[in-house]
Amino acid sequence: MGHSVSPAMHNAAFKHMGLDITYKAMLVTSDGLSDAAAWARGADVLGINVTVPHKEAIIGLLDHMDPEARAIGAVNTVVNRGGSLEGYNTDGKGFIRALEADGIEVAGTRVLVLGAGGAARAVCYYLAREAGGLYIYNRTPERARRLAAELGGEGRTVSAIERLEGFLKRVDIVINATRLGLDADDPLPCDIKDIRPGQTVCDLIYRTTPFLREAAARGATTVDGTGMLLYQGVLALELWTGEKAPVGVMKEALKRALK
Repeated sequence: MGHSVSPAMHNAAFKHMGLDITYKAMLVTSDGLSDAAAWARGADVLGINVTVPHKEAIIGLLDHMDPEARAIGAVNTVVNRGGSLEGYNTDGKGFIRALEADGIEVAGTRVLVLGAGGAARAVCYYLAREAGGLYIYNRTPERARRLAAELGGEGRTVSAIERLEGFLKRVDIVINATRLGLDADDPLPCDIKDIRPGQTVCDLIYRTTPFLREAAARGATTVDGTGMLLYQGVLALELWTGEKAPVGVMKEALKRALK
C-alpha cells in the first residue's frame, strides 16, 4: 500500500470534518496479516482498509461479517467496534455509486463483465440485482460459470459467456474487471471491434487505459475506476465515523493525489 492515494483522500476529509484522525498506509505481508488485525483492535484505531492480496485472508481474523461482504467473499473495510472487528466490502457498492454520479443507469440494462476474480465478484453482486441481464466472461470459463450460478436465481438473469465474438455489440455496458491494462504492454481484455457508439465502457483501473481509449475512439462513453476508488472510500469513512463523508473534498484530494 506504499503507493496508495487513499491517505490523501481520507486525511483531507478528516481535516474538513474537524476530526483528530489520521489515515496511514502500511505495507503488510501475508505473514504479518494476523499482527495487523491484532493492532486494528486497539482502542485508538477506528478501522482499516484491506487491499489485494489480503481481502479474502482477512476474513478468518474477523469477529463479524456484513452479510453482503460474506456473500461477495471478500473484505476491503474493517471497522473496530470496541475491540471486535467487523468486515465490510464497499468496492461493489462504490462502483454503483460512481456510475450513478456519472448519470449512468444500470437498471434494466444488459451488462457484460470481463473477469471473474475478486473485483468482478464485488461489482457483479450489485449488478445482478439491478441489471436487466448480467453476462460474465472469463478466460477460465468454469470460474465465470461458478460466479453466475452463485449470483443467479430470484428472477435474476445472470449467465456465463464462453465466446465474446458477436456478443459484445448486444450489451449496453461493458466492464473490464481484469488486471489487463495495469501494465502498458498488456493486451486488451477483449477484441473491441464490436464496440459501438451509445455503449458505456468501464475499466476498474483508475486511469485511462488503452482499452478505454480504443472504446472512446469508437464512440463509446468511457468511465475509469477513479469514481469507484472515491466512493468505496466514502462508504468506508462513513462506516468508521458514523458521519456523512464530504464527497467533494475527497474527490478534489483524490484528483490532486492521482496527478
